[in-house]
Amino acid sequence: MRIEDLQYFMKVVEVGNMTQAAKDLFIAQPSLSKAMANLESEMGVTLFQRTAKGTVLTVQGEEFLQYARQVLEQIDLMNHRYKEGSQANRIFSVSGQHYAFVVDAFVKLLREMAADQYEATLKEERTFEVLDDVANFTSEVGVIYRSNYNQKVLEGAFQEKQLTFTPLFKTAPHVFIDKGHPLAKQATISLDDLTAYPRLSYEQGTHNSFYYWEEILADIPVPKRIIVSDRATLFNLLIGLDGYTISSGIINDDLNSPDILAIPLESDEVIQLGYLTANRHQLSSIAKRYLGLLEESIQQYAK
Repeated sequence: MRIEDLQYFMKVVEVGNMTQAAKDLFIAQPSLSKAMANLESEMGVTLFQRTAKGTVLTVQGEEFLQYARQVLEQIDLMNHRYKEGSQANRIFSVSGQHYAFVVDAFVKLLREMAADQYEATLKEERTFEVLDDVANFTSEVGVIYRSNYNQKVLEGAFQEKQLTFTPLFKTAPHVFIDKGHPLAKQATISLDDLTAYPRLSYEQGTHNSFYYWEEILADIPVPKRIIVSDRATLFNLLIGLDGYTISSGIINDDLNSPDILAIPLESDEVIQLGYLTANRHQLSSIAKRYLGLLEESIQQYAK
């Protein structure tokens, strides 16, 4: 298997059409089709379904895509670090669920770094993507939560992917609402209190098991639910629709809206925030420093 074949494969996936992919790559379409057929034969898988409208990834192709992307990303990192005439960059990558304190610690880390050049990556992602990033060494650190409800399932996933979860902070669930919300003056909030209002949750794609949801108590049915993909949209809808979400109670006014309140939820559940590392990977000094800043940020903004 050649690196070029993986690059060709990624281009076909990107455009969804062999003809257009060949044009973009400046090669003949028969040559591209042959390269993809050889790749499938060599790997013993069927990567694409050919249709009248173009090419669609098979289930095997979707899995192969993850490995191909990982290989090409590592090659790109090697080129940046070792290519002749290039200066070595200090590289760090973290993946996490949608938490402002993850961003806060990342900002503090980069401000501390006394380097003219560096490369760092921060990804707010779905739960299963965070696990995959750490397992595949795309990120050194992953930040997620576990609870009484999801702990057994997540521990099984950690074991399967050879990951270690290190707890950082334990807290009770809190309801995030706008300061103008009808429930804003209550000292605590019950699930019954929330029935009339839309619940906001992060989209989890095909891995939408309740055990993977970022919001605790996600398995409890609600009459109104809105699914979003990013923190900015979630907080805008909290304000605009009297919506709510259930999270850790850790709010950074500089990164979240100062109009958002965190009010304790009446529940016996527990949120345990922590970080994931790969068992076969030794953390860099930058990653260790990030984890120190992460713990400081959590303690600073925790309710």
